[in-house]
This record gives sequence, structure tokens and C-alpha cells, in this order.
Amino acid sequence: MRDVRPDPTEVWPGRAYPLGATYDGSGTNFALFSEVAEAVDLCLFDEAGAERRIRMQELDAFSWHAYLPQIGPGQRYGYRVHGPYAPEEGIRCNPHKLLLDPYTRAIDGEIDWNPACYSYDLSDELAPNLEDSAPHVFKSVVHNPLFDWGRDRPPETPLHESVIYEAHLKGFTKNHPGVPKELRGTYAGFAHPAVIDHLVSLGVTAVELMPIHQFVHDHFLLERGLRNYWGYNTIGFFAPHNGYSSTGQRGEQVNEFKAMVRTLHEAGIEVILDVVYNHTAEGNHHGPTLCFRGIDNRAYYRLVAGDLSFYYDTTGTGNSLNVSHPHTLQLIMDSLRYWVTEMHVDGFRFDLAATLAREFHEVDRLSTFFDLIQQDPIVSRVKLIAEPWDIGEGGYQVGNFPALWSEWNGRFRDTVRDFWRGEPSTVAEFASRLTGSSDLYQSDTRRPGASVNFATAHDGFTLLDLVSYNEKHNKANAEQNADGESHNRSWNCGAEGKTNDQTVLAYRSHQQRNFLATLFLAQGVPMLLAGDELGRTQGGNNNAWCQDNKVSWVNWSAVDRPLLEFTRWFIAFRREHPVFRRRRWFQGRPIRGTVDIGWFQPDGQSMTDEDWTAGHARSLGVFLNGRAIQTHDDRGRAIIDDSFVLLFNAQAEPVDWTIPAAFGSTWLLVLDTARLQPETDPAEVSERITTSTRSVVILKKAAAAPRK
Repeated sequence: MRDVRPDPTEVWPGRAYPLGATYDGSGTNFALFSEVAEAVDLCLFDEAGAERRIRMQELDAFSWHAYLPQIGPGQRYGYRVHGPYAPEEGIRCNPHKLLLDPYTRAIDGEIDWNPACYSYDLSDELAPNLEDSAPHVFKSVVHNPLFDWGRDRPPETPLHESVIYEAHLKGFTKNHPGVPKELRGTYAGFAHPAVIDHLVSLGVTAVELMPIHQFVHDHFLLERGLRNYWGYNTIGFFAPHNGYSSTGQRGEQVNEFKAMVRTLHEAGIEVILDVVYNHTAEGNHHGPTLCFRGIDNRAYYRLVAGDLSFYYDTTGTGNSLNVSHPHTLQLIMDSLRYWVTEMHVDGFRFDLAATLAREFHEVDRLSTFFDLIQQDPIVSRVKLIAEPWDIGEGGYQVGNFPALWSEWNGRFRDTVRDFWRGEPSTVAEFASRLTGSSDLYQSDTRRPGASVNFATAHDGFTLLDLVSYNEKHNKANAEQNADGESHNRSWNCGAEGKTNDQTVLAYRSHQQRNFLATLFLAQGVPMLLAGDELGRTQGGNNNAWCQDNKVSWVNWSAVDRPLLEFTRWFIAFRREHPVFRRRRWFQGRPIRGTVDIGWFQPDGQSMTDEDWTAGHARSLGVFLNGRAIQTHDDRGRAIIDDSFVLLFNAQAEPVDWTIPAAFGSTWLLVLDTARLQPETDPAEVSERITTSTRSVVILKKAAAAPRK
């Protein structure tokens, strides 16, 4: 019998769902949502870039669909949507613009910012632009979902035991001498044994990767010789960024990402993605038409009531996704489920999450978005972390997210910084942040794990810069040093920036240890900024979002070895002692004979109401009862730990302490941040001890002498 193969241009009806390009082993089903389209062309591109257009004839529930036999993985494609071009009505269809598939799993190429990328005439924004954008924009790629996951299993580290490591995938390995040059800055590079060894030896349980969804490098940045390094400019919510692939852009980036996740899981490390569902890279009404704008502008974006030609923006980027529209919510939920089920990630950190709660105008914790997350059997079971603010009215929402959620605790960052730079009246709030911020999270049944604690993050100074600069130094960003936060709550220890003054350098080293000690001793989930353990600097740049260069990349040739060893010790110390990672709140009352927590002044007296509000107070002692953790292991056995006394001295001079006899009579000196490293041979301490200027001391209760 003659072998008869279907013509590649043959079109079958296909299915309206799932959206996107779905390869089934024989052919590919294409489905695209649009309420406003009058017609849709599926555009296929060959290796030479020649385009073949296929009119999609089938329409069900606003889903345009077609099935093409023998169209398979690697095929590049896009859409042209025919319909009204009426910006004043919020509709911006223009079939001269090639559009990405919002559900594409892989993206090939970049945008070159030719004027054809815009749907309006740059000389007359009221007139449509009739130039073809296809030669100048991304192409969607059909991807084969098959991948050998082997025996991959998520580590499923309990939240209260987690130590999160916030890292930039490219910058972390771009200068790593142990990673082959061809792999540096890629998914494969991050999975290299040299990187895994560092993460494992450090003791972190999860990496929180800055955005890896396909993003766009802004036109104005490229004109300045800069790039969107951080990646908070998403255009593809299902596609791993093609610039981080070492193997190719025709779907290879998907498998390379999966292989990275599999390798991290084998090492016991979870993968959390920093995701940007609050806006897209298409910007405001002057932005390009790359995807959503040309497909269904009114459905995907929030528009200004009364003038639909403008975008309602609570993100500072030009637009906000319209989370009140069911298909936009479907896109977000489909994307989240995809990254969990197909890409095996373990959680998400939601950028500017308050925007996702603005179903109408105000931030609403009862919004449909939170309802969908709550009832979803897949997404509700992974780690969910909110950046609980945006720039809109009432956007600062720390402590106000629903029960399933954890939050970046910006108040922890601010309070700890103020305490260690010696600001007055910080002791009371410092104590609250140290014990998990129950004032923010306890009232709605959440536990200490709701607080993701951090002293530094990608946005702002690195840890070394926090103790080296009083002012931001952002001139390299080409905005006359006007960008970035001006109130950093930092202290340069006596000299601005680089110095050879050994006294200043020793002070900075000491302060870094104070911040790390506070971070890892605090209840909640500690988050360490990648490179802080190495002494990474950005030269005082506190807004390095556009610095895809040595300003931001980790400098592995200038590692602060004592600081690295100190950090490793502290993470291991926290892991060994559950009293510092409690699942439940302190009660402040007697349990098993004594209180679970006790606060005292340097003279050994308990803190009074007046002491908590005293403006001059900059020192605080705390007793943690390891016998009163009130939690159990997997077998139901009560967990018992050592008891500790922590002494925090933010004074500019040494402080003499008397340890209350009620807590114990004999203690072992475990750590003093005035010294480079923890004690290898802990000295015995009775009821008195002196803490150095600005320092943390950890004392462990000595075991009782055996009876004779």
C-alpha cells in the first residue's frame, strides 16, 4: 500500500481545550482565547523564516482552535488577530502584529524594538501601524512534554525547617570558576556539581530563583547599553527564559530547566520561583504589541474607567493584569499548575502580590484569586510566599494575606536594620520580630512560618553594602542616582564605601555577623540573599535591576572565607536546635516548670512596660526554654532541646550582664559575634558576662552535673 502522509497544511477541527499548542505524538492542537477577535490566523515559520498562514475556522466559548497533523516539536509559530482597532474602547487588534501564544511552553528569539513592534504609528499614536512585526519579535515554539524524571520526588521540607536562598540564576554562576564557561549563567550551570556542593555545604533547603519566566529587555535600557537583569518584565508565563539555556531555544530550554530541578531535588533542595503575574512586558499605552494587548486587551489588562485607552497601573510598570476577568485568572492558575505538575517546582514567591488581590480597586483578601488558590488541589499544597505590597493606594499589606500564605516580612528587615544601627525605641519591635511577628500573623491562625525574615534581598543593598554605605550609589543606572530607595536604614561604620581603615573593616565584619545571627536566631523562615555569605558587593548600587554585568554577578574570586564559614555554622546550628524554628508561638507562661520565653535587662531584672518603651534601651536579653517547644516529631514524640540565653547589645559600648538565676546557674559560651568564629571549646559562664560593643552572644545551658 502506498504511504499516504497528511499534507502539512491540512487542518482538522481540533479541540478548544487545553489552550496553547499541545503535541500528542502525531500532530499539534492549537487553541487561543479571544473574545474580541473577528478572525485568527495561525502563522507557521520555517527555518528560513518564511511564513505560512492558516485561518482558524473553529470557535467554541471564545477559544479559536485547529489541529494540524504532523506539526510537531520545534515548530515556530505565532498568531495574527483580526478585529477592531479602537483604543478608546480598549480594543487594540492589529493583524500586522505577530503575537506570542500566551500558553506557549517555549519561546525562540528576542524583540529587536523595530517600530513595527508597536501597534500604533509612532508619529501618530491614534493611527494603526501597518508594518509587519514578524521579523522583529519572538516566536512561540511547539514543545514535546515528554521528559525522564526518573525517581524525582520533591523534598517537601516543612516550612518551619526551611532556609531559603534567594538567587539570580545567571549572576550566581556567570563568574564561577568551577563551572565550565559554556554553562555559566544557564540552567545547566546552576545544576553543576560545583554549585550543588556550595548549596549543600551551606545548608539551605530551598533556592528562590529570581524570575525565569520569559522576559523582555526594555527598549530604553538597551539604548543605554543596559539590560533587564532581574527579569521582572514577563511576556511568557509558561516558558522558561530562553537566554538561560545552554542547549537551544526550540524547547531545549524546557528540558534543561527540568534537569536542573531534578538535580536540585536529588540534593534535597527545593525550587521556589519568583513569579510576576501582576503585569506584563507590554507596558502602558505607548508599549509594544507582543501578545496579550493584541489578543484581547480588555480581558487581560485593567483599563482606566472612563478612558479605556489608558492602563490602570498599581505596579509602576505601565500596566496591571486584570484579575477580575475569568480568562486572566484561568491563565494564572493554569500557569501555576503547569509549573508544579510539569516542571516539578515546589513553590512560588509572588511579586507585588497585593496587585493580584485588587479584584476591583481595594486590596481584598477575599478576592477570587485567593479563593482559587485555596480550593486548588495542586497549587494550595506548595509553598506560597507573597511580596505583600504594591504601589497602589492601600498597597502595603504585610500581615494581611490569607492563612495558606507566608509573606516577605518587610517590618523584620526595617526593625533589625534600625536596631543594629542604634536607632532609639526599637527594642519592643525587635523582640516581636525575633519571636516570629505574632502581632502580624497570629490573629488569623497562621504560625511563625508565615514570616519570611530577611535583612537583605535582591532589591536594595547587599549585606556588605548595608554596613559599608550610608547613601545609594546608582549612577551606573543612568538615572542621575535618582532611582532606588533613599532611606536604606544602613550604616557605613565610619567610612563611605571602599576603605583601607582596618578598624572600619573589622567593624563591618562584626556587623555582618550581627545581622546573620539575628536572621538565623529569629523564629520564622530565614531568607539569605545569595552572595551575602561570601561578602558580595554591588559597590553601593541598591537598585541593580539593569546591571547584567560584574556589578551584580557573584564574584567568586573575592570570597570572604571566615564569613562563609560563620554562615555555614549558623545554618547548621539552627538545624540542630528546634528551639530556634518552633512551629508554634511562644506563650510567655510556665511550661514544664518554667516559662517558655523570658525577657530581661542587663541587670538581670525582668522587662517592665516602661523598659519596653524606653527610648534609650538598645540591649535585650532573652531566655529560650528548650524543654517547652510544644511540638512533636513524626512519631508523636515530644521534641526536647537545649535551653539558651541570647544577649543582644546594640549599644556603642560594652554592656555588663547578670543572667537571672531562675533560668539556670551555669552556661556555656557558644558564640560571640565580636569574634570571627563560634567557640570550638565553649567556656563556662556563671551569672555574669560582658558583651562587646554591638554584638550578639549565645549561651547554652550547661548539663547538670551527675549525682554521685
